[in-house]
Amino acid sequence: MIRTAILGASGYVGAELLRLLERHPALVPTRLFGDSKAGQKLGSVHPQIGGAVAALEVERFGPEALDGIDLVFAALPHGESQKIAAGILDRGCRLVDLGADFRLRDAADYARWYGEEHQAPALLDRFVFGIPELHRDAIRGAQAVAAAGCYPTSAILACKPLIDAGLIDPASLIVDAASGVSGAGRAVKEGTAFNTVDGSYSAYGLLTHRHTAEMEQELGATVLFTPHLAPMTRGILATCYAAAAAGEMDGDEPLRVLRQAYADEPFVRVSDEPPSTKWVAGSNGAVVTARYDPRTRRVVALGAIDNLGKGAAGQMIQCANLMFGLDESSGLAASGVFP
Repeated sequence: MIRTAILGASGYVGAELLRLLERHPALVPTRLFGDSKAGQKLGSVHPQIGGAVAALEVERFGPEALDGIDLVFAALPHGESQKIAAGILDRGCRLVDLGADFRLRDAADYARWYGEEHQAPALLDRFVFGIPELHRDAIRGAQAVAAAGCYPTSAILACKPLIDAGLIDPASLIVDAASGVSGAGRAVKEGTAFNTVDGSYSAYGLLTHRHTAEMEQELGATVLFTPHLAPMTRGILATCYAAAAAGEMDGDEPLRVLRQAYADEPFVRVSDEPPSTKWVAGSNGAVVTARYDPRTRRVVALGAIDNLGKGAAGQMIQCANLMFGLDESSGLAASGVFP
């Protein structure tokens, strides 16, 4: 039994972690932390969650509460993990952090994209960037993993093999991606209220969205990223465009490269057809595809994930499985819930 604590247990990612851990053979939710719901039973915070965990009380976090804890999942706003990560690691706990605090290798990049100085730059080298398909060997046995953001996960999985194979010009990459409203979190906000998003499709974060930095870091590319808010609860679809590298290619060559890259991956499926977010809803799956257009000499690549699954809680559990030497697929499904 791996005794597990969740920071941010009262939010959407916390709820998804708890839903997935309900069927996990080794990771057992033991302590739940969330300031906004502190003192309440989990069953009243997340009535969809049943079983013994529903009787646990959501607590305010204090380092002493981690006595006996083996693993910490942190699903906190950016800036918060910097304040507590050192204390968690010093206690010998393993940490999977979903915040942006430790994803970027360079503290200067954090300051540029997040508008504030990093408060724990000495810890950056202790964290592995958490996309297992890219960094599986480093994640195995690691004490600290910074799980990737949802938008970067969808775009990186779609584009990384194509860049590595030299099919596209990494200086020309454009990423248009749309996310479900749950990506904005549980807090009530006018911009994500039902009356605002229903029947509407809007862009935001023009030229300045923080996830650009992760994409550029992991792809070794220059990325123009435009996120969009779609009138759905969960899911991300990234549509990525780039100029082809020198020389012509067969229209299906990018698809063949993706198939070869992901042939042995348990959660990434390569499709002949453009993927839909419904294909991966409620799962840790990702579906990608790509084509070359000889008319424009551009490559288009698409990636679909569930922003709360492979884009958050699912990927956190996938990383934790590797960290503890468990079956990577434990507690996770690759197929979505449909309809």
